[in-house]
Amino acid sequence: MYMKSQHSAESDKVITGSARTHILSRLEKARKIATTIVGLLDDTGSNVSEKSVLEAQAYRWMMQGALQFEASKWEECLEAYSIVHVVYSVLTRSASTKEADIFKEILSSTIEPSIRYAAYQRSLPRTMPMSRIVAQHALPNSDAVKAALKLDPDALKDHTVEPEMQRGQVGKDLPKTITWRSRTVKLEDARIAQSLASVNEAEEKLADLLASNTDMTPQDKAAAYDDILVPSQDAVDATKTAIDELTSEGVPTADQRLQALQVTRTALNYALIGWRVGRNRILCGYNDGAVLELVQHTLKRKYGKEIQASEESNGAKLARLRERVVLYDSTLQSIDSIKELPGVAADQTLGKELESKNHYFSALRSLALARSHALLDRPQNALALFSRALSYASKISVTDESPSHNKPLNLELTSSQSHSLQNLLQRLVTQHRALAEVYNLQREAVTSEKAKKTGSTPFIERLDEYPISGVDLTRLVDYPPRLRSIPVKPIFLDVAWNYIDYPGRAKKEVSVVKGDRDEPKEEKKDTKKGWGWFGRSAA
Repeated sequence: MYMKSQHSAESDKVITGSARTHILSRLEKARKIATTIVGLLDDTGSNVSEKSVLEAQAYRWMMQGALQFEASKWEECLEAYSIVHVVYSVLTRSASTKEADIFKEILSSTIEPSIRYAAYQRSLPRTMPMSRIVAQHALPNSDAVKAALKLDPDALKDHTVEPEMQRGQVGKDLPKTITWRSRTVKLEDARIAQSLASVNEAEEKLADLLASNTDMTPQDKAAAYDDILVPSQDAVDATKTAIDELTSEGVPTADQRLQALQVTRTALNYALIGWRVGRNRILCGYNDGAVLELVQHTLKRKYGKEIQASEESNGAKLARLRERVVLYDSTLQSIDSIKELPGVAADQTLGKELESKNHYFSALRSLALARSHALLDRPQNALALFSRALSYASKISVTDESPSHNKPLNLELTSSQSHSLQNLLQRLVTQHRALAEVYNLQREAVTSEKAKKTGSTPFIERLDEYPISGVDLTRLVDYPPRLRSIPVKPIFLDVAWNYIDYPGRAKKEVSVVKGDRDEPKEEKKDTKKGWGWFGRSAA
């Protein structure tokens, strides 16, 4: 195993013939040693428990499976690893927590990947469950399997029984066809048919649950959708697996089987996305979140007496609206993902329906954002968003001939939902247009009041203020200009003090008397002589 791991770590090196032979010889030697250990433990004189013997047998078969795996003998490899899987599964159920974790790690990291690869080499279906592969290839006559059956008689039982067998639906027929738009195709894959039958059954149960429990909270209703989302996802996965198998076999795209699977895949993906959108619509609240419900909380006093609290705060309302916007964004992304499914781009009728659904949820998203701005006292922003939501709602075109009220919510819309949304938005646009007008009048009143206080100030001195009520052209500047103080630099006055005639300051005249003048004095000559800095005395 160390040599093989080294070669796998260095992908550039290929296992040569000598290295391969060396690996096989090491595995053969390990198998012989494990067989010797099992023989010693089976001795009647050894005081070893049955579980210890069973572990030794599992190790021997594991070495056998690794040897056959390296030798590319896939049938013998499946038999050996299936026996190991049976033994370790039994030991996992009967061991302590710490030992069970070790056995699970061996199964998940070594045994099951090897079984899957060997089953792939034997061209077994990829959809075949692990327990079924083990039950079919584990040798029931081997000593290890016999010892495991003593501890657990159901060790070789296939635990992946079909859903219909588990739910007592053996007598019910599986769906044989599936219809997408105007095209009906046959279901040739049994697992797809079984998954589709589970989806139909879950849909019936969900419809009955929602109809019989009308007082359920939105959270409980959304949780009930999980029972239909899981089988729907299984059906989509089964279809993708079947397509991958045909593609790996080199089946051309124009083949009838592959075309039928592509239609099935589109139908099942559309249904799955529809249930996801329905779950989001349930979480949004009544009427897809178009109405903001009033929530009142009940508070408890210290002595157990309850009082009815007032309406929830604006912060709580904004939090709910924020959650709805997130749900609407998720719904719009889901609708966009439908356009990427095979055959959807060429269907113009379906494209128009998806566009209408996109407009519907975009209108709801703008409605939630507009309510947020309205709560924050921004009527102009709210009016703009309400107007945008109304423009989205006016583009919705829904044609439903016979809407079913008992069917759980999904991606489908009804004309009543579209009309109610348009009527609500029209009322809100009218209401907030009036509120915006009142807001503008209030701002004008405030501005005019402010202008009265600063009415003597010309416009040239208020250029930093936007004139909401217009510019008074008679008060652009002051003419003639008034005498006003102007700030200047004091240092300029200090320097120019003796050169500026200030009002009220008389200039002093300086009188000069002739007798007081001093005679010019002779300058004293320097007697030093010399060059540069070094002087010398006269000779």
